Amino acid sequence: MNQYAYALIGLTALVAALVGLLTFAALRFGTAVRDMRKQLHAEGGERAFMAAALQEAVTKLRVQERAMAARAEASERLSGQIVSSLTAGLLVVGLDGEVRSLNPAGHRLLGLPEGASVGHFRELLARAAPLGAVIDECLAKAQPIVRRALQMPQPASVATHLGVTVSPLFNERNELQGAICLFSDLTAVVDLEEQVRLKDSLSRLGELTAGLAHEFRNGLATIHGYGRLIEPEKLPPAYRPYLAGIREETDSLGRIVTNFLTFARPVQLTLTPVALRLVAERAVDEISTEVQARGGEVGLEGEFPIVDGDEVLLRQVFQNLLRNALEACAAGPSPVPPRIVIEGQVDYAQRQARIAVNDNGPGIDPAARERIFRPFVTSKGDGTGLGLALVQKIIVTHNGRITAGAAPGGGASLQIVLPLPPAP
Repeated sequence: MNQYAYALIGLTALVAALVGLLTFAALRFGTAVRDMRKQLHAEGGERAFMAAALQEAVTKLRVQERAMAARAEASERLSGQIVSSLTAGLLVVGLDGEVRSLNPAGHRLLGLPEGASVGHFRELLARAAPLGAVIDECLAKAQPIVRRALQMPQPASVATHLGVTVSPLFNERNELQGAICLFSDLTAVVDLEEQVRLKDSLSRLGELTAGLAHEFRNGLATIHGYGRLIEPEKLPPAYRPYLAGIREETDSLGRIVTNFLTFARPVQLTLTPVALRLVAERAVDEISTEVQARGGEVGLEGEFPIVDGDEVLLRQVFQNLLRNALEACAAGPSPVPPRIVIEGQVDYAQRQARIAVNDNGPGIDPAARERIFRPFVTSKGDGTGLGLALVQKIIVTHNGRITAGAAPGGGASLQIVLPLPPAP
């Protein structure tokens, strides 16, 4: 074998080695490409999975956000409904005195129109100064004021008596931010307490004085009897006026004692349904002739309900009040033709009948309006002062009340409140 053969064999071996090397490189490259494709495919799946998971989490968060917003809106709406539905007044004041909230009941109790502009609480409560003073005290001391009873000046508010609780308002760092004032109407409670006290006073007065009045009447009857036995013709002319004076005074004192015994005697009610209009009309008919004779007029206006009461006693109430009004118009240095009106009104919310007897007389001095219902208090020269006291006793026995005020025309107004029967 020559040298060319060896060279050919060597060249063939070299080519075969190169082909093998290229084949190995191609196989490694293919393997690398496959591995890269697998890795890229795996990374794409992870990204897709992460994107899907993130989308699901965002969706859940949005659902939770909508649910929380709905709950917050429902909670806020419920809070507003609770505040608006409170029968007590709710007033929230900031540290600077600015009114932050006043519910509808607060507007009503303070006599403010609904939706009235609010600013500083002192301006808002200018006609209810006692309530403003309590809020001032709470803000100054940062201490709660619990269940304090306040009397409102008339005509400051619808409620004349308020029960007030004021609490300081703190933030999360225990810093004073304002005050919360909760106030309710105690007028009915105070009126009821006054009614109970008046009933008790009238009962004690009757017990203490009935026996004494009986003894007075017995002594007066003896004096009156002896006075009648003496014949004026058998007395010297100078002594006859004295006998006449004794007889007149014993007659007058006898009437006073009889009226007082009528007042002191316990009232026994015979309760039946009573139509107040018919009772008032009958009282008007009984006095109308005398009123017309003096150039005046008397009449009825408004609504008169049916109440549970004693018809005889209620008729006596109207008769006394009309008689008082007539005499008031005729009294004084300048009598006027009487104009007397009985006005009726029904308060269905409070279940009350309100009756006012108004006249055009000289009216009642505000300082004397509380005293005119006391026994023996009268402005008439020949009065006993028991008429209005008896009227008050009858009204109080019917679980009502009577007050004196001014009539729209400037005269006197006697105002009666009687409870209505329970609603069916």
